[in-house]
Amino acid sequence: MSKKLLDNISNPEDLRKLNPEQLPQLAKELREFIIDIVSTKEGHLGASLGVVELTIALHYLFDTPKDLLVWDVGHQAYGHKILTGRKDNFHTNRQFGGIAGFPSIKESEFDAFGVGHSSTSISAALGMAIASNLKKETEKHHIAVIGDASIASGMAFEALNHAGVSKANLLIILNDNAIGIDPSVGAVKEYLTKVKRDKKLAVQNNIIKALNFDYSGPIDGHDLPKLLSELERLQSIKGPKFLHIITTKGKGLQKAEEDQVTYHAPGKFDKISGERIKKESSLFTKYQDVFGKTIVELADQNDKIVGITPAMLTGSSLKFMMEKYPERTFDVGIAEQHAVTLAAGMARQDLIPFCNIYSTFLQRAYDQVIHDVALQNLPVIFCMDRAGLVGEDGATHHGVFDLAYLRCIPNLIVFAPRNEIELRNILFTAQLGLEHPIAIRYPRGYGNIKDWEKPFERIEIGKGKCLKNGNKTAILSIGTIANNVSEAIKTLKHKDNFSHYDMRFVKPLDEKLLHQIFEKHPTIFTVEDGTINGGFGSCILEFASTNNYTNKVKLIGIPDEFIEHGAITKLQHKIGLDPKNLANKF
Repeated sequence: MSKKLLDNISNPEDLRKLNPEQLPQLAKELREFIIDIVSTKEGHLGASLGVVELTIALHYLFDTPKDLLVWDVGHQAYGHKILTGRKDNFHTNRQFGGIAGFPSIKESEFDAFGVGHSSTSISAALGMAIASNLKKETEKHHIAVIGDASIASGMAFEALNHAGVSKANLLIILNDNAIGIDPSVGAVKEYLTKVKRDKKLAVQNNIIKALNFDYSGPIDGHDLPKLLSELERLQSIKGPKFLHIITTKGKGLQKAEEDQVTYHAPGKFDKISGERIKKESSLFTKYQDVFGKTIVELADQNDKIVGITPAMLTGSSLKFMMEKYPERTFDVGIAEQHAVTLAAGMARQDLIPFCNIYSTFLQRAYDQVIHDVALQNLPVIFCMDRAGLVGEDGATHHGVFDLAYLRCIPNLIVFAPRNEIELRNILFTAQLGLEHPIAIRYPRGYGNIKDWEKPFERIEIGKGKCLKNGNKTAILSIGTIANNVSEAIKTLKHKDNFSHYDMRFVKPLDEKLLHQIFEKHPTIFTVEDGTINGGFGSCILEFASTNNYTNKVKLIGIPDEFIEHGAITKLQHKIGLDPKNLANKF
């Protein structure tokens, strides 16, 4: 069997020894390598397949890592990782103890900037380019690779606005494939589509040129000779430059090209046919689907309900509402700040907005939550998917800060359902006419109740529940981590001594119940899948201090560190939130 070109490449220096004519063969081998590993180990597939030629061309022509390369979001950087010293351990990608699924400055000098959330690349690369100017490093190149969905975000536009009047040696490459996770939306997407069809528009009526960039393109991002020629030309041009390339997400695997949404992260699949390997069907329902199906049921009965998501129609399962009520469902693109204030405007006009944003992404709209929603006490319903530990995506995606960053905001109700029925009922309660905004946080993955679609019941705001009565030690939990607590209690030798309370609301706290708990139990544990600092446990300590209780209170939750990537069960075990470790602490 003849030796492959990729076998001899461990870093970009090896890559640069090839002749340009050999690069298409390398692209073929690199795609095969990515497909081979991801088919069994899982991960982000389509995005990385789409930029194989671009990845090779950038490392071939530019002097990385001296020249700084920033990948926006980073789920397209698998080829980059393989060519920059991580080929031999790429099979550990996204696994506990293995390499990260996104570029990380701790992992490699070739990862110029750590990423995971969208639309940061232009700002970061511009900052580096300005630093190079100040240090008189005028020959250094700074490259940001950003997709058409990410460039429509407000932060990207802010950076473009600044970069266009800078003298920074910055190259922005727009990887235009008309899709993020779901298909791209909005006027910018429509403009880019027109540019692809009408080259005159690219020359005459060009948004990017109007912002003082040296614009070139659009060119075929899979044509290596063209890419190399244009990138070589751009190397000699100083100042802000912009290259528009057209690519196909999933390029090289037919199934991935045909179903780009599913093959963004398809799970395991046959590397030859591309057919997905079906997992055993679960008897249970994903929390996102509980939300998605319930909001449609509520929208059937209440025509004031609207759904909003920033580019996560599929991930949030708001796609169900889009299918049935497209005129009342809004995918606003990667624009969390806009999504929140849009919801506030709708609430001001008596609509009932369900604003569905992943917990980690709501961090990007913190000021809007405070200034535009809570300050005006507008009854926006925030549905925060992917709360708590999310698994293989790691530190950039864990939704562990929400309880801490939300509970300090006046007027805001904060609720965490213990199970699918609780989620269903709080969604029902929220649309009945709350006097305040509410944040509802729920996890990634499956619940554990088969028949959750029961008749709706109204939840009393600020009321907790006793799940088990005891007389010595009380365990207070919030959200679905209650399941781990219940499992832990079952294994205890003196389990009858333990009470277990699902507090449900972090804000407002059930103070009547808390007084009863503190008067009855000398020792109290709090358990949460959020950060200990400032979170649910902190508010219990504040209650104790305010009311002069001297009970022993012990806090269990996410430690004061960024948690790595890996299966949720392994991460819980590592930080002591699994049933066995919890039992040892009680």
